[in-house]
Formats: sequence, C-alpha cells, structure tokens
Amino acid sequence: MEIGWMSNRRQRQVLLFFVLLIVSLSGAELGPYSVVEEMERGSFVANLGKDLGLGLTEMSMRGVRIISQGNKKHLQLKVQTGDLLINEQLDREELCGPTEPCVLHFQVLMEKPLEIFQAELRVRDINDHSPVFTDREMTVKILENSPLGNVFPLENALDLDIGSNNVQNYTISPNSYFRVLTRKLRDGRKYPELVLDRELDREQEPELILTLKALDGGSPPRSGTAQVRIEVVDTNDNAPEFEQHLYKVQIPENSPIDSLLVTVSASDLDSGVNGKISYTLFQPSEDISKTLEVNSMTGEIRLRKQVDFERILSYEVDIKATDGGGLSGKCTLLVQVVDVNDNPPEVTMSALTSPIPENSPEIIVAVFSVSDSDSGENGKTVCSIQDDLPFLLKPSVKNFYTLVTETALDREVRAEYNITITVTDLGTPRLKTEHNITVLVADVNDNAPNFTQTSYTLFVRENNSPALHIGSVSATDRDSGTNAQVTYSLLPPQDAHLPLASLVSINADNGHLFALRALDYEALQAFEFRVGAADAGSPALSSEALVRVVVVDDNDNSPFVLYPLQNGSAPCTELVPRAAEAGHLVTKVVAVDGDSGQNAWLSYQLLKATEPGLFGVWAHNGEVRTARLLSDRDAPKHRLVVLVKDNGEPPLSASVTLHVLLVDGFSQPYLPLPEAAPDEAQADSLTVYLVIALASVSSLFLFSVLLFIAVRLCRRRRAASVPEGHFPGHLVDVSSTGTLSQSYQYEVCLMGGSDTSDFKFLKPIVPTLAP
Repeated sequence: MEIGWMSNRRQRQVLLFFVLLIVSLSGAELGPYSVVEEMERGSFVANLGKDLGLGLTEMSMRGVRIISQGNKKHLQLKVQTGDLLINEQLDREELCGPTEPCVLHFQVLMEKPLEIFQAELRVRDINDHSPVFTDREMTVKILENSPLGNVFPLENALDLDIGSNNVQNYTISPNSYFRVLTRKLRDGRKYPELVLDRELDREQEPELILTLKALDGGSPPRSGTAQVRIEVVDTNDNAPEFEQHLYKVQIPENSPIDSLLVTVSASDLDSGVNGKISYTLFQPSEDISKTLEVNSMTGEIRLRKQVDFERILSYEVDIKATDGGGLSGKCTLLVQVVDVNDNPPEVTMSALTSPIPENSPEIIVAVFSVSDSDSGENGKTVCSIQDDLPFLLKPSVKNFYTLVTETALDREVRAEYNITITVTDLGTPRLKTEHNITVLVADVNDNAPNFTQTSYTLFVRENNSPALHIGSVSATDRDSGTNAQVTYSLLPPQDAHLPLASLVSINADNGHLFALRALDYEALQAFEFRVGAADAGSPALSSEALVRVVVVDDNDNSPFVLYPLQNGSAPCTELVPRAAEAGHLVTKVVAVDGDSGQNAWLSYQLLKATEPGLFGVWAHNGEVRTARLLSDRDAPKHRLVVLVKDNGEPPLSASVTLHVLLVDGFSQPYLPLPEAAPDEAQADSLTVYLVIALASVSSLFLFSVLLFIAVRLCRRRRAASVPEGHFPGHLVDVSSTGTLSQSYQYEVCLMGGSDTSDFKFLKPIVPTLAP
C-alpha cells in the first residue's frame, strides 16, 4: 500500500512538473523597467520577487537568474532581497546611439521548475553632453545684391543626447543685418538658417563676424558656440542646380572600401569663376563623414569604410554644390544598405542537464536560444540535430528551443550521446553554426546478474584436503557502479538431508567454491546445489545457477574376497576327483572392490602352488581349474595362494589361500596320507576315520536339506516384500563393481570340522529382478 502511494505521488509530481513547464514556456513578460543612464553600480531597479509573486526562500530554491542578450552583465539579481540592481554604469549613447527608446532586453530564468519571463529595461537619457559644432569657424559668402529674406543654411551643432536634451534652438549675436531661424531635418536634427533682414553693401561693410550659439533643452540647458564669418561678394546671379533633387542608391553591406556609389552632377549658367562648381557633403553627421566621401571636382561619392546593415539601415545626406561666386545648390543622397547573409546564427545555452537517468522518457535535457543578426530570409533559422539520436527539438517562445528525450534511454545500449545542434539560416549562401553538447546516461538497476552458464559441473577427487578450491562460478551484470557489484551465496538445498553447509562454501566476492571437508566417493558420489548471484542495486536483482559436484573415485579400497571366507576357524578345503578332466572347475574366488571404474577392475593370478602347473586361475573371473589330467602320482593335498589385484594407480591387492584335496570320488572319505608302511594299527585308525567321515557326511546332508528349505522360504518372503533388496546372507552377491555379473549367484554349503570337510556344487541361481 505504501509503495502504491509513493507511485501515485511520483506520478503527480511528474504531472505537476509538465504543467509548470507548459505555463513557464508561455512567454510571460515582466516590466518594462526604467532607469536613467549613468546610475551608480548597485542602484536599485525593481524588486523581482514582488513582480514574480515569490518569496525570498522560494526564489533561492527555484534558482532564479538573469540572462542578457550577448551574455552582457548589465544587471544583477540579489537573491537575498529579490532586488534587481545595476551591475555597471549604463551609457545610453554607447548602448543605443541615436535610437529612441533605448531598450535592453533580458530574460528571467527559473530552473526548478523551468520558467522563462521576457523583460526589458529602458535607459532614459540625461543631459550629459553639450552641443558641439564640427567647425568652430564658418565662412559664408553672400552676394551684395541678395534680396531681403534670403536664407543661408549654416552648419548644425551635434549633441549626443536625444529628445529634449538634444539641440533645440539656435541664436545669433545681435546685429542689424541677420537673424537666425531653427529648422528641422527629416531625421529630427535641427540646424540654423541665416535670414537676411537688411541689404548688404560690400563697399560699406565687406565682412561681418557673428557668434552662433546652439542650445539644448536640458535643465539646466547646455550650449555650444561657433564663429560665423560673412563675406560680402560681388554679384553672382546664378546658383548651381543639380540634375536630380534626390539620388537613391542601394549597396550591399559587403561592398568594399572605395566603391563608387553614385556621381552627382550640378550645372551653373555663370561663366568663369562663378561657373566653376565644387561639391561637398552638407552638414554630414559624424558617422556619415566617416562612411562617405565626395570628390569635390567630379561629384563621385565613394565608401570610406564598410557599411553594416545590422548597425545602420540607410544613410541620408545633402550634397552641396558651390560655384566660384559663393552661390550654392543642394540635393539629397539616400543610400540604402542591402542586407547580405554575413552573420552566422548564434546558439546561447541557457540550461543543460547531464547525466540523465535511463528508462525515463521525455526528460528536458537542454534549453537554448537561437539568434541571427541578419534580417529577412537571412535572419530566419532552422534548428536540427542528428536523425539517429533518441532526442527531439521542440520550439518554444521567441527562438527558444527545448531538447527532450524521445524515448526511454538504455545505458547498457549507449551510455553517452554527443549531440550536435545545427542551426542554419535561410540566406544565400546559407550559413550554419554547430554547437556540440555531451549527454551522459545515469545507470538504473534494471539488469539482473547473469551467470556465464546455467549449470556447472565440478569434479573433485575423493580424499581431498579441507578448504580445497574445487571451482568457480561467474556472473556478470550489465549495469555499472554499485548496481553491477555481484555478491555470491549458497541457496538452501532442495534436498533437506544434504548437509550442504558442511560440504562446500563460496566466496561472496569472486564466486570461488571450496570443499570444507574430505569427500568419500564410496559414501557420496555426487550432489547438487544452487548458487545465487545478487547485485548491490536498490532494489537488488538476483539470479541463480545449478552446480553439480561429481566426486572422482580414488584407489583407496583394496579388493575384498567374499569367497572363500578367510575368517573361519578352519581353512576351506576343495575336493577334486582324480578322474577330473583338464579345465575342471575346482572353485571360484569371488572378490569385490569398493572403488569404481578401472580402480574396481580385478584380475586374478596364482601366486603360489604346492605343485606348479597342476592348477591355473583365470585372470578375469577368478575360476580355479585343473591345468592337466590328474594322475595317481599327484599329491592328494595341495595348497594354493591366489592374488586378487585391482587396476588402480598404484594397484592394491589381496590374497586368499585355498586347500585342494584330490579324492577318488565324492563318497570316498578324506584320509590323511600314510607316513610309514601300513600295519594293523594304521588300518584300525583308518576304519575309525571312515566311520567318522560317513557320520559327518550324513549330518552335513541333513543340515544342507534343512538349510535349503529355510533359504527358499526366506527368499519367497523377501521377494514378496522387497523385490530389489540384497541377496540372503548365505549367498555371495557379486555386484556390478566386482568381477561377476548379477546373473550368477553361488550357493555354498560348508561343514565345519578339523579334519574333513565337504563341498557341494549347486547350479547357478538366476534371479528374476525387477527392471
């Protein structure tokens, strides 16, 4: 229930984040704010906290900061108070020149969550510049017969201030001939004109010196003066006239210096000196004087420096044509600058998030803006990234873009993305800018450890030393960091009777397996258990693998002789008739070996014999047979030592002693061999022996019958209860690890006695076993 609550809470948080993102990117505006130029650094502009409706703590938590165009630090935000302050003294003339109003655009960016507010700061002009005349002394030539009311334009004064702080009025020093009028040009500048109020007489007063004063509208007003020298010249009744009143020229902004723009031409009907014309720029601004020049003789107008469309769109200036008599005419030259695609787009990165978590779709990776100083199609831009990346570019307000993930990222597929943001304008030729960012993908624990094998088989030779390294398991995790740290452990065995904790252990760090104690093949041939591998992530992921440990047999068990028994009180004696053929089966040595494989392969050989060459032992099955026909000359009593040896390395062996008695028939009692010539005493003792032997045989026969009946009853009872149990104790059961197959069982009946014994051969019993 708690997990579900947390999941719903996270979903609400994600939903709230996107709602705030949409609201924040809606293009909200603040201000406008206004300051006067030349304010000291740190001067108060406004309280952004109040305008944003945020408290001081919330402003700090949301990471509010100021972004200015061109990364210029005109303003600073004091987060402790929420005040917007002047970061440096602002000179309106330097920032905006003659442009009015002077507006500085900036953005207020809040990162958590992301919100962008557009704002502007207007810089108001103060009267900090006085009017200045370019020429401190001006000379004006006026014909003596000039009619009253004639107007003579004078050079205007320049004032870097704007509006009412610029030049507003001109005055002239008191005189009886002239007054001054203030005129306004098309661009708003004001210039003075002299108006003739009284006729001039060159013979009475050939020259006048007046003082021209320019006043701005500041409080208090500032002023500048220039001296006007008026020369009264002889009559020149024709002034120069231009062919056109207005010359329009369009030039591309990349035109080279000294390019010919236009040739103006004026004519004068006078002759001689009065008809010789010279051309000048009339009352040019400082920028026009630096940009254009005119050939005074030919009227050719050329560029003195390259023009920039992004700075000034057009130039307008009057061309003055003056003849030798001092008369002049004017025309207007309008130079329009044509935009050329000479500015590549610019990318300004506002926010970048790296690394970003994998398995999370639609994460905002970066916020940036695009700008181009050109205009028209040259200023339009197209923004793109590589097609083979799982990211999308989404346009926002006013050339802002957000870079978001298109799908959930997988760190195991790719852990790092190099994204190239390409911005291309639509000009001719097209210019582009590439901005490279690197985004890292943070790992999330989404991969469980994977074993190199689903099951492992380890072989361990028995009788190993404790703490022996028997093998290793290995698992890898595609995650990184702590999410890829694998810890190994033994899982509880499925077999509850398997003492796994006392058999093996595992190193939790590297997966090495160790045998805790010596293993015995004869007690435990193999066992299985499961191994787990878990990573250190949260939550932890795990997997498991099956380990099978096979105990390899070691030759540590000697052959064990089942028949003949060696722990009896009397040796086992085998009876062989003297009429036996060669290859007659005397007996069979039955032995087993607790080992397996070749360690349990047994071989038999005759180690010692009373009469070599009379008996032989088959090497593979232990059958003792006669090697030749028996004769009367052969000794009646023989002692054989049979060696049983396995095939291990080194081989182990056991020996068994057999006693063989040669008799004429099975009914003939065993008599000891005479040691001297027969006499009556020996004959009497022989008779006694024969009687004893006959009684013994009869008793043995009766015991065998009773034993046979008991065995049959017991076998039937066992067959009914345990079909696959061991054979009865009186039978020799040779398993598959011995030298006989399970198809043969020998029933042996022995009768104890110090001097005689009887051996009864019975046919093999073929058991019927369940498959």
